[in-house]
Order: sequence, then C-alpha cells, then structure tokens
Amino acid sequence: MTKVGSWYREDKSCEFTVWAPSKNSIEVKVLSPQKLTVKLQKNKEGYWHGKVSNILPESIYLYVVDGNLERPDPASFYQAEGVHEPSCIINHSSFQWKDQDWKGVPLEEMIMYELHVGTFTQQGTFDGIIQKLDYLKELGINAIEIMPVSQFPEGRNWGYDGVYPFAVQNTYGGPEKLKRLVDQCHQHDIAVILDVVYNHLGPEGNYLGDFGPYFTRKYKTPWGLAINFDDNNNSGVRNYFIQNALYWFEHFHIDALRLDAIHGIYDFSEKHILKELAEKVEGHSQREGRKHYLIAESDLNDKRIIEPKEEDGYGMDAQWLDDFHHSLRTIIAEDKRGYYCDFGNIKQVVKAYEQGFVYDGEYSEHRKKNFGSSSQHLEPKQFVVFIQNHDQVGNRMMGERLSQLVDSESLKLAAGAMMFSPYIPMLFMGEEFAAETPFLYFISHLDAGLVKAVQQGRKKEFSAFNWHGEPPDPFDRGTYLQSKLRWASLEDQRHKDMFDFYRKIIQLRKSLSSLRTLTRKGLSVSWNEKDLLVVISRSCGESYTCCYMNFSKSEINATHANQIREPMSKVIDSADKKWNGPGTLSPDVVSSSSEININPRSFILFKK
Repeated sequence: MTKVGSWYREDKSCEFTVWAPSKNSIEVKVLSPQKLTVKLQKNKEGYWHGKVSNILPESIYLYVVDGNLERPDPASFYQAEGVHEPSCIINHSSFQWKDQDWKGVPLEEMIMYELHVGTFTQQGTFDGIIQKLDYLKELGINAIEIMPVSQFPEGRNWGYDGVYPFAVQNTYGGPEKLKRLVDQCHQHDIAVILDVVYNHLGPEGNYLGDFGPYFTRKYKTPWGLAINFDDNNNSGVRNYFIQNALYWFEHFHIDALRLDAIHGIYDFSEKHILKELAEKVEGHSQREGRKHYLIAESDLNDKRIIEPKEEDGYGMDAQWLDDFHHSLRTIIAEDKRGYYCDFGNIKQVVKAYEQGFVYDGEYSEHRKKNFGSSSQHLEPKQFVVFIQNHDQVGNRMMGERLSQLVDSESLKLAAGAMMFSPYIPMLFMGEEFAAETPFLYFISHLDAGLVKAVQQGRKKEFSAFNWHGEPPDPFDRGTYLQSKLRWASLEDQRHKDMFDFYRKIIQLRKSLSSLRTLTRKGLSVSWNEKDLLVVISRSCGESYTCCYMNFSKSEINATHANQIREPMSKVIDSADKKWNGPGTLSPDVVSSSSEININPRSFILFKK
C-alpha cells in the first residue's frame, strides 16, 4: 500500500507522492513562502515520488503535469483558498492529542446524532460544534455523525460535492480544527463518525482525471462518472480510497466512517472494493488495538454488505435500514408519494422490527421489480435506524422536518418506536427539540452553468412526488441561512419539553438491559391490524420490557393483546401530561388481568 499526498517530516522535509501512471513527467512546484520546483521520479506502479528539504509547514504547492498543466494535489490535505487554488502542506505530527485514554464506544451502544457542520450552529464551524458538546452529553448522545467535510466549492454545500477526499473543508476550520473537535468529543466520551463519499466526486474543482484513470465510462451514477474500481489501471484508484479511509482513522482519530450510497459503487472485481476496504480497516484496528467501524448506506437491501467475509460478504460492520424509516413514516405521516408508495401497511412495521429488510425478494411497485434479500439471520446491532435524516428531510421540496408534518403525539410515538427498537438509533440534528427550521438543499458553486443545472435538476427530482410550487433556490444564500438551527427555540417550553422527553427515552434505552442489548433473542412482536396496535416485548436475563404502541387516531383498549404475565410497572407513557400529552389512561402497575388503555398516537412502556 502506497501513501499518497504530501507528508511533512520532523527534519523539516516533505515527501510528495502522486499517482499518474500514463504521464511523462510530474514536478512539484512550491509557490510560497519559498519558490522552487522539484522533479518527481516514477516507479513501475505509476507513482511519482520526490522529497523537498528545508520547507515550512503551510507552504503552498502545485503539481506540473507533463510540463505545462498546473493542478492541485489530488490527495491534498488542505485547500486553504478553495478547490481551484494550490494545495497546502500540513504537519500532522504537530497536533497535541489528549485522548490517549480513549477506548471508543462499541457500535451496539451508540446513540447517534447526525449533523451538518454549516447549519448545526450559527458559526457553522467545528468550533461551533465543540460549544454544543455539553448539550449533546446531557441529551445522552455518545456518537456524532458528521456529514461530509471534504473540500467543496465555497462554503455552502451538504458535502456530497466534495472534490478533495483528503482535504478538510476550509470554511469549517480546516484539519487542525477537525482534530480539535474529535479530541474534545473523546474527552466528552463521544465517538465521531465521519460521512465519506466513495461513489463519485463533485463536478467543480474535480481534477483527478488530469492525473490518471480515476473514473470509468463503464457505469453511470446519478451524480456523473463512476469511480474506476474495476476497469483498466484501477490499482492506484483502489489504493487512493483505501488510503483515504485509513487517513481519517490514523491522523484524525475518527471512530467510524459512514460510506455514502454504496449502491453507486460499481465493482465486479474478484474482490469487491468494499471487502478489501473492510479487510484493511480491520488490519489497522488490530495494529492500533482499537476497533474502527464501517457503516454503509445502501438502498439495495443486499445482505452481503454486512455479512462476514467468511460467508462471502463484504464485512461492513453495519448499514442504514431505510425500510424501518419508510414503513414507520408512511404510518405516522400517511404519505405514500414517490418511493413511499411501497409502504403503508402496519405488517411492514412489524416485519422491520422482526427481520430488518421489509423487501426481501418481494415485488416493489416503485422499482417495478422484485427486490432485496432476507436479513432475518443478521444481528440487529448491524442496522442503524432513524425517523429523520438529512436525505429524508432535505430531499423534500421545502425541507420540512417530521415535526412540521405531524402533531407532537405522533412525533413522540415515532421517537419511541425508534428508541425502543432492537437497532442502533440515530437522531437528526434538532429532532430532539422538534426544531421547526427546515433543512433545505443548498450549494455555492462558482460555475453559472452548473448552478443552473442543479436548479433545474431539483425541480425535476420533485416531480415524482407531485409537489406543487417552486422549490427554494439552492444557490440563494438565504436558503442556506434558513436551514441553520435556531437554538433559541429551547427557551420555548414546548421545545424544552420535547428535549426532556428525548432525554428520558434515551436514558431508558441506555439503562434497561432488555432495551440496550441488541439481539433478536428475547424479541417478540405482536400486532392488531384493525387497531394499528404493535406490541414489542424484549427480554435480557432478568430485564423484561413491553412497549404498547397505538398508531391509530383513536383511543384503544389493548387488553386483548395483553402480553403481561406478571406484575409490571409503567416506565413512561408518551401521552402523559408532563410531556404535553392529554394524560395517561393506564395504571402505574399492571398484571395479566389489567385493562390497558392507550391514547391515540402514543406508546406506553412497562418493565418487570
């Protein structure tokens, strides 16, 4: 494995390595503070290597390709002036880490919180997140998932248009501030998951093709040319992205990577790139003595993604479970437009709890084909579930959160349904206090033609949902500013009560072993289709909990579904007045002969 990039050494030298297999010459041109040009030497694998002595950190440089084409480093560690400007040398050994005692958070114990750096705080920086760590700790969060931070044009973007996978976004604070954030998170006992994009690069400032065959025309992704993982001369490409993953673990102490949309990664090699990546990360974890995780996002419902390599799987540690979100949302929000047309039956909610994938070979109306594979043999700790995330909110035309689409009782029911599931829960920033700010799609491209294409593309994308009206202009700065969380909302009692509610259900999730132990053993799910009632029983040793969820809009008597065999106490009723509900209908202690009455759109959790 060859390390790419510019590596600063203690002797004040810097070693440069770049992959350009078909080029005749590569020179590194240092522009500031000193000026010099050094020719690099090529090896048989197509890597160009050279060393510059007596150079300062933060020096800026370019590569000169074949004597005339000047380009930033494709493995640049920092683009201080943006995507089109020279690269910057970083001394990774200069940061003084204080997390030496950090052992990480086991994946199955994580309470995840997805956030976007630019809109999570008014500052829109890594330092802004640090100021909220005590808040997240109070809420009960022990893992933050940061949307992509690889350098993109200007300062307004979700991050999936990054064009320098190794370079930390300059407007967020750059590499030093990201390290500081991770270090502070670890001191707060919070793990850090970084969202990375290995299925495409953004369109503006993407110069990788000027160095080598990083892309292939064999496949087409929704975002442009596919990454060349299996076409001719792919070895340097595979190494580039594997090195990128290890880079975040080694030099930024990142705990886990979330791999964006791996269904856009095409590879028919004997060993799939994801499998090779998992092997390399596992090797790094063993050498370091601390487990690092890989979490995939996929819409394939393909069991191989998280099956172990011994069973010919890719060996990812976990994946997002969209079917859980879709089945729950269509019941809660009664929305079946677009890809939600495949969902809306309470039996699908039950199947998501019991098995994971709802579509495991069944016919999908949206896809017009049979779709998916069975996941019922896989451990629940391999799935991440949510009731909101950046896609499900931001890909609505007006960026509405669930709190803007359903009443507070339905919102609390959805939160409980997620938190008391046998899966890893993930919140989307602001969800915990029923934030009313939208999360819209925004860009700040410099190319006017590209801006127009994005504006038109968004309109076309929304047509499948039959939404009326004009979507907010993604290029308008106001669209970005609208999406910033308004923390002053927590001064309003209604939002504060929702925060307290989330804090309570997270605390229950973490304190009751039947809830925090992620296994199908001891899991029992029953339902009544007529009443839209779902009852989840979970046991672990002496710990036993039973959660009654009423998804209907009517009060129901659930005595007929009584699964209580010995006296149990009520732990929480989402309809309780302390959570701004209409008031509980259930006694504090119930037995096998008790009547169990449940308010509309609410849940009651009992424990032995």
